[in-house]
Amino acid sequence: MNIALTILIAVLAFGFLIFIHEFGHYFFARLFRVSIKEFSIGMGPKLVYWDSKKTGIRYGIGMFPIGGYVAMVGENDGSEDPDAADDPNAFDKKPAWQRFIITAAGAAVNILAGFLAMILVVSLTARIGGTTVHSFLNEEERAEYGYTVSTEDSGLKAGDKILAVDGKRVTVIEELSYEIMRRGIEPIDVTVLRDGEKIVLRDVVFPTEEADGEKFGAFDFRVYAVEKNVGSVLSTSFKKSVMTVRMCWESLFDLISGRYSVKAVSGPVGVTSAIGQAASYGFVNLLNMIVLISISLGVMNLLPIPALDGGRLITVLFEMITKKRLPPKVEGIINGVGLIVLLLLSFIIMIKDILQLIL
Repeated sequence: MNIALTILIAVLAFGFLIFIHEFGHYFFARLFRVSIKEFSIGMGPKLVYWDSKKTGIRYGIGMFPIGGYVAMVGENDGSEDPDAADDPNAFDKKPAWQRFIITAAGAAVNILAGFLAMILVVSLTARIGGTTVHSFLNEEERAEYGYTVSTEDSGLKAGDKILAVDGKRVTVIEELSYEIMRRGIEPIDVTVLRDGEKIVLRDVVFPTEEADGEKFGAFDFRVYAVEKNVGSVLSTSFKKSVMTVRMCWESLFDLISGRYSVKAVSGPVGVTSAIGQAASYGFVNLLNMIVLISISLGVMNLLPIPALDGGRLITVLFEMITKKRLPPKVEGIINGVGLIVLLLLSFIIMIKDILQLIL
């Protein structure tokens, strides 16, 4: 795909996801009558802006599409905000439960939007895969993929309905694929329903694949489709969304534990490349990629890291439990240090993505 078109699609996608994230904060801030100074999509100098005569809020679009913000009166440190002292609607004067909802709303909207878009993805997909084995790859197909083993040799049979992989319940092809990918790098137990009887197949050996130096499990069989109707579309969409949330958390754990290297982490440059690749395969693949990014953005923002929404939620939760508020200056220092660390990490990842693209 043309590089300019790829960048345009990525900018529009990022811009939309940032917009709905910030709109979540904005909507609940307005709902709880918090005084707002500015609502901006993008950072840096304003390309365009508009000052509302009714509310006094400045709405704008920044030059750099790498973020956005809702500037609320008294949001960070009310003691250093001259507008917060005499404003009863300053953010820091609102009850803790309202501040908690406003802070969590951005990530929640990203996750909700991802789920709603997932319904469209599943609706547009030709078939919904189940977990009942239809047939196995033949010798030529296994050779094409470089598979040297067959799950059929470990006891799996056509007609088996796979219920669980290594103890993890699976009901749709995406769950089955994910569990095999993550756990199938070594022999694992697989629970199947065969002729009405639940059977546990011990030490099933799956083929493996490698990508970017990482090893993943793969499956060498096809599955039957399930009937596509309103119920199955909604059910599959929900399960795929929940699986995506799990995938975000577990991938982070795998990164921290050392299972995956930093090569597996991508920033805006790497994601832009992935968006371009997905777009080249059609609208559904592009939409599926945007769903993944939206849910990931929501989940990652909820991580208990200073400067992220999750870090701010921890301080508000601390206040709600102990009835004691963390000194604003202390909270400001913590968030400032967290922001510096995040910016440094983002820069390192960006350089890594660029090097991977040009080398």
